[in-house]
Amino acid sequence: MTLPELRLLLPVWVERALPPAGQSIGDVAARMRFVVELARQNVLRSTGGPFAAAVFDIDSGRLVAPGVNVVVPARWSAAHAEIVACALAQQVRGSHDLGAAGLPACELVTSVEPCAMCLGAVTWSGVCRVVCGAREGDARAVGFDEGPKPAAWVEELERRGIEVVRDIERAAAREVLETYARGGGPIYNGRGGSPRGTSS
Repeated sequence: MTLPELRLLLPVWVERALPPAGQSIGDVAARMRFVVELARQNVLRSTGGPFAAAVFDIDSGRLVAPGVNVVVPARWSAAHAEIVACALAQQVRGSHDLGAAGLPACELVTSVEPCAMCLGAVTWSGVCRVVCGAREGDARAVGFDEGPKPAAWVEELERRGIEVVRDIERAAAREVLETYARGGGPIYNGRGGSPRGTSS
């Protein structure tokens, strides 16, 4: 048996949407607007689900790596935006731990609060801050299943030294979810969720 190679490829348009190398996006709201626009383009271009994320250097505001949801085109249930962004950032930084000694502090900016799977990935990623746009309830409202997250997930991340910032550009992020649902985009899930559920 020859095992397949697992490759993580972003849609080709993503590279053209990135800021110039080294350019700072210094304001957290501006970072979220960048991420929400990635999610919107992922929907409009039919290249994945209505979710995007990006890892930024906190101090400089420079982009380390972007991510969009590519679950369906990648045929990989774990290819959520947060996981894609963290995986690419870890490759860029040359470490599985974005919080390793000697590396600049990183934050994860995500268009929707992390689902149960991505919450686990955030815990181990090494980021020291998570900035969220739409709420979990916004995703559930259009049929997505965010999984069995603990009610006190914010407190748990903060107990582990990961700051959580919520509701940044929430309305714009929620509109991307609603646009996707209205357009009939595939809403998928594990067998334990609602009939039309999915995750970010």
